[in-house]
Amino acid sequence: MSALDMFIEGLSWVFIVSGSFFAIVGAFGSLRFPDFWSRLHAASISESAGVILLLVGMALQAGLTLITVKLLIIGIFLFITGPTATHAVANAAYVTGLRPKEGTGLEAPKETSTKTEKPKSKSKVKVKSKPATKRRKPSANGKTRANGTTRSKG
Repeated sequence: MSALDMFIEGLSWVFIVSGSFFAIVGAFGSLRFPDFWSRLHAASISESAGVILLLVGMALQAGLTLITVKLLIIGIFLFITGPTATHAVANAAYVTGLRPKEGTGLEAPKETSTKTEKPKSKSKVKVKSKPATKRRKPSANGKTRANGTTRSKG
């Protein structure tokens, strides 16, 4: 066994073990997270990462053979269908009424002082508002141009 073969063997096992780690962490995340949306996220991300790493490790184990081509085809199929299936499940849950909780996000913290003062601006530049846009006149067939005229059939 040459040094290159040993290196490829070790690298393939690193990919296989790390892919297994992602799959196991995703399974625990699906059990531990509190709501549907968190569980769905944990399952989809870890499944994609774990499967891709496992397939790369198996392809390195197999060498350049027909098995590697089959693993590549399986990987492409899973790379496309995994996120698509996750999106379909999330969309079905959202449409049926299951909504994610509203978080606070990146809002600025509210001030606790009772005294409210308007911030003083140093410049006294007046801002002009835009004039109101002209409303289009509807025609008999319902189609109008930007200038309000209709297209004549002739």
